[in-house]
Amino acid sequence: MNVRTEIIAVGSELLLGQIVNSNAQFLSSQLAELGMNVYYHTVVGDNSARLEQAIKIAQDRSNVIIFTGGLGPTKDDLTKETISRTIGKELVFDQEALEYIEQYFVQTKRIMSENNKKQALVLDGANILKNDYGMAPGMALEVDGTIYMLLPGPPKEMKPMFQNYGRTYFQNQLGFQEKITSRVLRYFGIGESQLETDIQDIIDEQVNPTVAPLAGDGEVTLRLTAKHVDENIANQLLNDLEQKINARVGEFFYGYEQTTLAKELTKLLVEKGKTISAAESLTGGMFSEQITALDGASQFLKGSIVCYTNEMKAQVLNVSIDTLAKFGAVSEQCAKEMAEQIRKLAKSDIGISFTGVAGPKPHEGQPVGTVFIGIATQGHETQVYKFHFAGTRNGIRVRTVKYGCHYLVKLLTEIE
Repeated sequence: MNVRTEIIAVGSELLLGQIVNSNAQFLSSQLAELGMNVYYHTVVGDNSARLEQAIKIAQDRSNVIIFTGGLGPTKDDLTKETISRTIGKELVFDQEALEYIEQYFVQTKRIMSENNKKQALVLDGANILKNDYGMAPGMALEVDGTIYMLLPGPPKEMKPMFQNYGRTYFQNQLGFQEKITSRVLRYFGIGESQLETDIQDIIDEQVNPTVAPLAGDGEVTLRLTAKHVDENIANQLLNDLEQKINARVGEFFYGYEQTTLAKELTKLLVEKGKTISAAESLTGGMFSEQITALDGASQFLKGSIVCYTNEMKAQVLNVSIDTLAKFGAVSEQCAKEMAEQIRKLAKSDIGISFTGVAGPKPHEGQPVGTVFIGIATQGHETQVYKFHFAGTRNGIRVRTVKYGCHYLVKLLTEIE
């Protein structure tokens, strides 16, 4: 089957800009892993006539149509009714779903209104996709050569439903023999355009496995995807491609899948048995917040100080008044002392400091985006890194924290 897929998101809130259509992004990624081509994304409001028109347009150009949203109990949840009328399939009650809904109201000691039963209606003959995190089940069926799949709108319901049941349906229905295996490689410290340039010939020659560069929030990711009936062979194809890519850009590689620089840092701190403390000026505690958001932070984080003013730097952190007067807070010398003083104060193995100008105006004669990161370690000379970042105030702060994590990861990787 030559799969031509269209995703139709239903909901006026999407058109009004009240929420982002993250469901379409998620589904496109999932479908790509299955080897299904997504040709169109459509968004339509809670209007039966316009939804029916969108369905008819999709029927002319697509043979897999996936709907998200409009399966709920309210009168503007009209996806099932409109599809039922358009494809000529009656709606019937799914007994299991109805019993689940009734039991939910019993357990919560609430009275179930009649319209809640509407969520248990399904297209006659459809394969039911269980909703493990909500009430309205999903469904899928084929009519006249076109596959229709209906999924709920809330991402917390839709994502697990598709991953646990929707993917299996497509694999069975479309007779996929090849297994789709993917791997995400994460890079930091290299721009998307430079990374693409460095591996352009690999991208140009890709067949199986394929490689897709993706940029995101100061980082670059590569999604590698291989197809083979034998999953072990698919993984070996990915291993070979990863090795070839990292032979060129491996110095910027830091992890796989959904990891982050902060997660990799904390893993290394635990693995190496090292402790850390932080002195934060322009980042305002952002580094410490990211570290403490992860489990087990008490094993390695001794503490942190947000020393935003020169008074706090001098009085609490013991940064030399002469240093502040001669070089200023936004300086290599200040970053060095901040890192060294926080390490001494907290009695940690490593001290890190962040000072700079996030904006919106220059400070101490330094332009917006000037940043210094200091790293002090016992028995080694303190290192200070200087940057000139562009972007918004928050963007500069985010990049500062990521670079701090990046250099700490490199430092800990080199420690025996």
